[in-house]
Amino acid sequence: MRVIYDLTTGEQTVDDDWEPDWEPPAPTVADYQVAIVSMMDAKAQERRYDSAVSISTYVNSTNLAWAAEAQAYVAWRDAVWTYAYAELDKVMAGERAQPSVEGFLAELPQMIWPG
Repeated sequence: MRVIYDLTTGEQTVDDDWEPDWEPPAPTVADYQVAIVSMMDAKAQERRYDSAVSISTYVNSTNLAWAAEAQAYVAWRDAVWTYAYAELDKVMAGERAQPSVEGFLAELPQMIWPG
């Protein structure tokens, strides 16, 4: 959609059928990284930790429930980054199509909390 404004008459016309003739730029590696970090922080916050970094510090906690959550989280984090970098390397090598950021997040391993 676009709005056309005629400076001489002051009239506005709406063109609902207009489509831009350019494609938005492809996501960068940094775009994927930022989205993954944000997703990981949100996942940690589901269990009331401040962030991905925060939950990771509980791996050796004397509270067994927190330690179990942290261990599961760290294993998931490692699986996510291992997958992400392997797949992004394939994109850069032309071995797979470049996904949208949202589509790529949907491909990542899912977190399964203990017990």
